[in-house]
Amino acid sequence: MSRPAPFIAAVRSQVRMEARLTARRGENLLAMVGIPVAALLFFGTVGVGGAARGIPYLLPPSLALALVASGLVNLGIATAFERGYGVLKRLGGAPLGWQPSTAVSWPAVVMVTVVSVSTFAAVGLLLAGTLRPEAVLVLANVVFLVAILLGGVAVAIDDLPGPLATVAAVLPWGAAGEAYRAALGGGDVFGPLAVVAAWGLAATVGAIQTFRWD
Repeated sequence: MSRPAPFIAAVRSQVRMEARLTARRGENLLAMVGIPVAALLFFGTVGVGGAARGIPYLLPPSLALALVASGLVNLGIATAFERGYGVLKRLGGAPLGWQPSTAVSWPAVVMVTVVSVSTFAAVGLLLAGTLRPEAVLVLANVVFLVAILLGGVAVAIDDLPGPLATVAAVLPWGAAGEAYRAALGGGDVFGPLAVVAAWGLAATVGAIQTFRWD
């Protein structure tokens, strides 16, 4: 019997496989890359609402939208269907146009990205491990649409009516967009980032307690 592959080699092989599978899911690539870029370009040129402030204002919420798509939509839907098809149970047993300003803080950008990706991945896995695949497909896309409308992409959060702006600011995608805005503008990221982290912690605890492999 051959010896098991080293852990790093096994992880590298699994990453390559997941990358190939992701590349084959055209609809997920559209959600992760196409829609955020299209939203950035479209709302950056129509010149209404928050979009009138230009690409630099729209870039932070567009980055947050891309993370929502990659973590919650892509990971959530793919994992839900893998669980539904019985793939996840087997996998469980295997060894696995913008110029930055001078005020930008790249360490803060990295920190916001890591926390946001972790949060949206946790939310995606919470949905994937508890709901039927078809329900995750619908719910994840509804959440993605809400993220477009209330995440600062279609309409700037501070242009929303008072109560709605308050709600949008405490949703993870709205807070992630504000954290990116602070990181790219040299502001304090910790306030909005704490909101994102709180969502991530709650989703992680929920996923650990409720996740099912089959």
